Amino acid sequence: MKFLDQAKVYIRSGDGGAGAVSFRREKFIEFGGPDGGDGGRGGDVWVEAVDGLNTLIDYRYQQHFKAKTGVHGMGRNRTGAKGADVVLKVPAGTQVYAEDNETLICDLTEVGQRFLLAKGGNGGFGNQHFKTATNQAPRRANPGLPGQELNIWLRLKLIADAGLVGLPNAGKSTFLAAVTAAKPKIADYPFTTLYPGLGVARIDAREFVIADIPGLIEGAHEGVGIGDRFLGHVERTRVLLHLVSAQEEDPAKAYATVRSELQAYGQGLAEKPEIVALSQVDTLDEEARREKAAALKKACGRAPLLLSAVSGEGVETALRALISVVQEAREQAAEADVTDERWKA
Repeated sequence: MKFLDQAKVYIRSGDGGAGAVSFRREKFIEFGGPDGGDGGRGGDVWVEAVDGLNTLIDYRYQQHFKAKTGVHGMGRNRTGAKGADVVLKVPAGTQVYAEDNETLICDLTEVGQRFLLAKGGNGGFGNQHFKTATNQAPRRANPGLPGQELNIWLRLKLIADAGLVGLPNAGKSTFLAAVTAAKPKIADYPFTTLYPGLGVARIDAREFVIADIPGLIEGAHEGVGIGDRFLGHVERTRVLLHLVSAQEEDPAKAYATVRSELQAYGQGLAEKPEIVALSQVDTLDEEARREKAAALKKACGRAPLLLSAVSGEGVETALRALISVVQEAREQAAEADVTDERWKA
């Protein structure tokens, strides 16, 4: 399945059904009076987060969604049926923006959340509503109100506990494949990863989700390389694992390049908890390890983890460091939820 994280969609809710002009006609009833029913309300357009989806690829092949018109009113005071609704099914983590792609309409972060995007038009009144003492046989009824139409943007931001960042070929996909059941593409050339990937890691009987995004290079915030558009997928993470390849001639410069891109992107990424690791250390001898680890420590201000996803060195240490931050954030979120419930009570 192809990955798509942004799509523009046209939606329109249903028009209301027209009211009916009708008169009661029965044997032995000379003056039956008006009995035109009301029109049914038009269908609504909803967006709903569902389980089992992790891409917006369905909206590449269909971009127009229109709810049904309400059924017109009928005689004998029969009201028309409501038009059928349209539900846009999206993955959890999808944000809906207005046509300007800047105004946030809703953010669906949990499976089962629904939001009304466009309300259907009300049905028109039948002629029974216009009967008065001086006009007992009205021959008018209201048309239904038109539905709402608008263009919206769907933007997916994957929901993960930890995110992997670094330059291309820093070993992010190799690490993801080593600690989860995900099978990302792995090769020895830059930008092997073109789309974000997710995997579930398990350590000490605890699980958390890791997101891998394409590598960043200098100028990514200006569109250089693949750009920074995929950084949105690590906005919701609780911690970042910053991998710096041991094959870099200057690990400090590599670290600073990615940090500057995170800072330029904004959205709080630069302030997230960060664990720094010198990856691919299996390719170095002991002396080179010490030199590059020391250079990276000077750049980031703390001793980096030494990591090799191929040999397994330092992998469990990295996972335990990640889960400790994730678990602490989960506990704080749970306490905040309990406090909110107490205030509501």
